[in-house]
Amino acid sequence: MVTLKNDYSELEKTAKPKYAAKAVRHPLFGYIVLTLILMAVQLLFIFGDGIIPLNVTQAIMQTMIYVVAGLGVGILLMMAGLMSFGTGAFIGLGTYMAAYILKDMVAPYTLILAIVAVAAVLIGIVVGFISLRVRGMHLIIITLALATVLYTLYYLPNSFTGGALGVSRVPFPELFMFLKTSRDTIYFVILFVMFLLIVITMNIINSPMGRAMLSMSNSESLAQAMGINLLKYRLLAFIVATVFSMLSGVLYISYMQSSIYATWTSGLAMNILIAVILGGTAKPAGVLIGSFVIFTVDYAFLKNIEFFQKNPQASLFFNGIVIILIIAKYPGGLIRLLGSIRNGAKQTAAKVRLYRYGPEK
Repeated sequence: MVTLKNDYSELEKTAKPKYAAKAVRHPLFGYIVLTLILMAVQLLFIFGDGIIPLNVTQAIMQTMIYVVAGLGVGILLMMAGLMSFGTGAFIGLGTYMAAYILKDMVAPYTLILAIVAVAAVLIGIVVGFISLRVRGMHLIIITLALATVLYTLYYLPNSFTGGALGVSRVPFPELFMFLKTSRDTIYFVILFVMFLLIVITMNIINSPMGRAMLSMSNSESLAQAMGINLLKYRLLAFIVATVFSMLSGVLYISYMQSSIYATWTSGLAMNILIAVILGGTAKPAGVLIGSFVIFTVDYAFLKNIEFFQKNPQASLFFNGIVIILIIAKYPGGLIRLLGSIRNGAKQTAAKVRLYRYGPEK
């Protein structure tokens, strides 16, 4: 009688995915590739003798700064179902706090980020408690009023914000008290902070906290029935959004070296909100895509066209048309549009294979 050996070792070796395939399927793979591309752009700008124009790197820099704030807005809006128009004012507050520390104290950059983050947590708690008694349109009005109050305080004469003149000539930060930065090297610091906050955002989305926020957004009564503490998660959502916004302000002042009250209007908060909605998801991919469409296209390309230089408001018209066309056709935003394009490409490839090789047996 012949004994059959069930040895599946060779089959398992061939069935196991390769390391390269595992790496490609990793959730952070795309963000790592994007980070490397953005690093290459700046290196080409520094050493490429004019290959990358200055306005392109500046546009990418400002976009990365607003992406950081957009990540917090994405969690607040797409996950928790809450809306705030205070983002621009909180970014401004972050710039003024960082400018005060950089001009009057000697502190490493990590300590500055930590100090501003702690202050943002406290402010987020206050704003979160204010939001507990209101819903929907009333919450929008309250955050808009708060933004207006802060905007007015920035404009009034005082030594902290510099009044109407703002603050300027803020020195570049030092890393760990010995490594000085410049306008070229601070780019890599901002890129690193953005990537770190992307990782934190993905962990929040995939954590029990993120799932609780999502259930709260879908139905507060059902979330309460499931034992979810609405007070806790509303506070956490506002804390995260405020921390990300004020850290964005620290990054802004680190690069621009100046801050003026006219920048921190509700219009900036609206643009960041539009970028998140245009992206279509709280995931960093959606925030990145929406922000690059809203900010990078405007700063790097439209402002170099003579028509848009003579008519600055025309860029808003252009963005508005793009938003209407995309949201009307794809309510899920650019992420859904890209998904449709990918599915269409797969279907086309399948039809080509069918035409060339016939039906599979």
